[in-house]
Amino acid sequence: MDMSKKKEVVLCGASAYQKKYYLNEAFQRLPEVVKAELKAMSVLFTEDIGGVLELVFDERGTLEIRTSSEEGDFLYDDIGCALKVKEIQRTKKELFSALQLYYQVFQVERGRKLQ
Repeated sequence: MDMSKKKEVVLCGASAYQKKYYLNEAFQRLPEVVKAELKAMSVLFTEDIGGVLELVFDERGTLEIRTSSEEGDFLYDDIGCALKVKEIQRTKKELFSALQLYYQVFQVERGRKLQ
């Protein structure tokens, strides 16, 4: 996968609707403890709030938390979602910083190999 040409890259995601967790294959080399933390955080979020959670690297390499819900999902907690996202950003700040650095280095390395 040529991540140097992509605008955005999904790191991982979870869905309360499908009861599934996804980790992008490009990040399989992350340490197991990091992968486990991402999975636990994502799955717990969707169990508590509902909907879909995605962690996405934008075109600058910044890790963003994106959430969504299906139209008409009355069980989705909009207010709880905003609060939970802020809590995750606060409590996982160090993890997110490390992941951003990993991604930026990985992207640069991938770009060198492709030239």
